Amino acid sequence: QVQLVESGGRLVHTGGSLTISCTTSGRPIGKSVMAWFRQAPGKEREFVAAVSWSGLTKSITDSVRGRFTISREGDKNTVHLQMNSLKPEDTAVYYCAADTDNVVPAESKAYEYDVWGQGTQVTVSS
Repeated sequence: QVQLVESGGRLVHTGGSLTISCTTSGRPIGKSVMAWFRQAPGKEREFVAAVSWSGLTKSITDSVRGRFTISREGDKNTVHLQMNSLKPEDTAVYYCAADTDNVVPAESKAYEYDVWGQGTQVTVSS
């Protein structure tokens, strides 16, 4: 059984930068799309970014475009989310997810993703 393990979340000041990572454990993830979602207190989980199996096709939500970058390492089992110019509204638990039925990002809906990590807390202080 494959598992996703996030790391790197911490407290950062407004305007700062942070990179969080997600690594698979257990059996290899296989061909899949990997993505980041986030959930702030009292809000629904929202899509942030996704990357294809090849690492070449990426999808990113408008609210973080130009500030966040998703990348996938060559081994296909690790993805990073580089976050720049962080704002207090970026505060959330960030979840890594995998869609093992696709190789290119399609929908940005949580129900498309069948493997989830436990999340890592990112807090941006004002």
